[in-house]
Amino acid sequence: MKQFFTALLLLGALSFSPVSGAQQAQDFGDYVVHYNALNTNLLPPQVAKAYGIQRSSNRALLNVTVLKKVMGSPGTPVSAAITATGTNLTGQIRDIQIRKIEESEGAIYYLGELPVHNLETYRFDIVINIEDEDEPLQVKFRQQFYTE
Repeated sequence: MKQFFTALLLLGALSFSPVSGAQQAQDFGDYVVHYNALNTNLLPPQVAKAYGIQRSSNRALLNVTVLKKVMGSPGTPVSAAITATGTNLTGQIRDIQIRKIEESEGAIYYLGELPVHNLETYRFDIVINIEDEDEPLQVKFRQQFYTE
């Protein structure tokens, strides 16, 4: 599935209203973390099948990519240990199982799925441990999901 990451970023940028979060990034000096969350039914069926993702309006996909800044390029993908949780507004915490995807072209991204309900809002907390770095990177964001 060449270009899955690029397609997912474009899907995130083009398919959502501004309130849904779309593609987001956070700069950490030497690194940039790109992240987004979207309903899995928005993925093309062939992409979902290739990556073992269950397509459903009631399931969300968390996508995280870590890039090391390299002058004159969009960055180099970085391998990391990533943990993530999602907490809804009633305080229910979901540990999100993150799996690493490595493409033959060198792209590395991390995917996790969780169930969602219509108008449910999650606060995501993502902790990224990069080898040979002293401090983990931490990303927090909020996303509301629409299933109907």
